[in-house]
Amino acid sequence: MKAFCRDCFWQAETPTRRCPACGSPRLVAHEDLDSLSIAHMDCDAFYASVEKRDRPELRDKPVIVGGGKRGVVTTCCYIARISGVRSAMPMFKALKLCPEAVVIKPDFSKYRAESQKILGMAAELTPLLQNLSLDEAWLDLSGTERLHGAPPALTLAKLQARIEAETGVTVSIGLSANKFLAKIASDLDKPRGFSVIGGAEAQSFLSTRPVSILPGVGPAMAASLEKAGFRTVGQLARADVKDLALRYGAHGLRLHDLAHGRDNRQVNPDEGRKGISAETTFNVDLSRVSDLEDMLAPLCEKVARHARKDGIAGRVVTLKLRTTDFRIVTRRRTLPVPTQTAKTLFAVGRELLAKEATGRPWRLIGIGMADLVEADAVEGDFFAGDERRALASEKSLDAIRAKFGAEAVTLGRILKTKAQINEE
Repeated sequence: MKAFCRDCFWQAETPTRRCPACGSPRLVAHEDLDSLSIAHMDCDAFYASVEKRDRPELRDKPVIVGGGKRGVVTTCCYIARISGVRSAMPMFKALKLCPEAVVIKPDFSKYRAESQKILGMAAELTPLLQNLSLDEAWLDLSGTERLHGAPPALTLAKLQARIEAETGVTVSIGLSANKFLAKIASDLDKPRGFSVIGGAEAQSFLSTRPVSILPGVGPAMAASLEKAGFRTVGQLARADVKDLALRYGAHGLRLHDLAHGRDNRQVNPDEGRKGISAETTFNVDLSRVSDLEDMLAPLCEKVARHARKDGIAGRVVTLKLRTTDFRIVTRRRTLPVPTQTAKTLFAVGRELLAKEATGRPWRLIGIGMADLVEADAVEGDFFAGDERRALASEKSLDAIRAKFGAEAVTLGRILKTKAQINEE
């Protein structure tokens, strides 16, 4: 098989412009189609797609999912993107670009439920599934040909069609020889795309792309690379590897490999999440420490409940603040033992906050835990003293809420500011 139809799954050794069986133009053709098995699956504008599915009257309208006029864009549909709206854009700017947009507050419980359905379908195909977030995952279908009676490419196309038919949400798939190239491919033909990058063509494909396309190259790193004369991936590929190592250390060696399309990372189902976090954008800018702490407290509760529910604990507490000009400030502290309590999160968070809350106004605060571990692996003597007592108390509150509802027990500090919270 060197070509197949994504609508009726007709197969052939030679590609055609249209499927001779059903007339569809949605054909996939590539000389390596039978040999590639690493895929990246990415839901198309996931949150916005779920909202449009549930509200058909919004189908042809621009939709922005986000946190209100003072918040930022969580995601937006493709119609809104035509006007220039992008994720993480300030809401006021997004509405200026697309004033007719319908703004919807995120409903993460709904999105998590849909994510579980979609990832569950993918997990039926291979145990080698590594999810990156609610809306994207890597899959390794190596050795599944006999199990599914088809090469990985065709199996993935059938998965793509099944997800759309059963959930009403579309996904795009990138297929290649490794994780890096598969992720690049999944973004080439959105929405409902199916793109293939073969290993032999990888370097020529990447050559003219900006260095910012490489994982680990953010704005600061991209500026540093450009200053050193590396604007494109091709320029990095032609650079002397020793020079890159001297300039950027191990990261320079990694960039050199990526520039040549090389990535030896395995699809690892056991690779843990990077962290759990929650944040809120204020209705008005806040500068007083007490006001900021009032906003921090319920976020600590939310993150801790999530950690206990998932049976994980965090070794690192992270604080996030956003200035009035949208600059992000982050601070972190490593704990002597992992935690899953709001008490510890708030205690550490307020200490980190005290160093930053010196009178300047802020528009957002967030708290999170990173360096996650399984809670079962650190219970016993690790959760000792105050932490053990706090954990027992908070688990008791979890039980009450599970029996009588989430609003059955609310801490006084949280109740005080609940009406002000506009969670993203």
